[in-house]
Amino acid sequence: MTLTKIRTAAASSLAAAGLLFTLAACSAPAATQPATSAPASTASASASASASAAAEPCAGVKVIVDSGALKQAAADTSVCVPASGPTLASKVLDDAKVKTEGTEQYPKELVCRVNGVPAADLDITHKGGTYKEDCKKMPAAFAYWSLWVKPATGAWAYAQEGLATLKVSPGQSLELLYTVDGAPAAPAA
Repeated sequence: MTLTKIRTAAASSLAAAGLLFTLAACSAPAATQPATSAPASTASASASASASAAAEPCAGVKVIVDSGALKQAAADTSVCVPASGPTLASKVLDDAKVKTEGTEQYPKELVCRVNGVPAADLDITHKGGTYKEDCKKMPAAFAYWSLWVKPATGAWAYAQEGLATLKVSPGQSLELLYTVDGAPAAPAA
């Protein structure tokens, strides 16, 4: 298999997982102002914070919230939650004092805001202009919270289930990462 085919297959798998988790892509941008991309250093800083948080030892479940391209430090957190066995991700987040909000249409199935981010009045800059998340129906396909799981030893993987059904075990890490225009594409290693 060629490198191009491998990359295409990997990108397709990631896109399918993203669609599965967020049921996204139905929203359209609300505004039409031209946008500029976030500088690479912003994404790098986010990745570094995520990597160092994930590397700290935790006997329970490590919970990381990374506002990614939004750079909303009020939402960001890294905490070790005690766990003695497989536990629902929603309970682990509750124990970590991480507040998630769904949408009006999908109150339990989707994550629209984490710790109040993105705020309803925040202009989210993306390739097509600016967008404000109203959390009514589907989050935009280009700006959304993604859910990731990392085993005690191994790499981050896009969650194949949502918060209500996903179970995490001691030694694993759970991350909510905000992505705009595909960046950051994944939590830092």
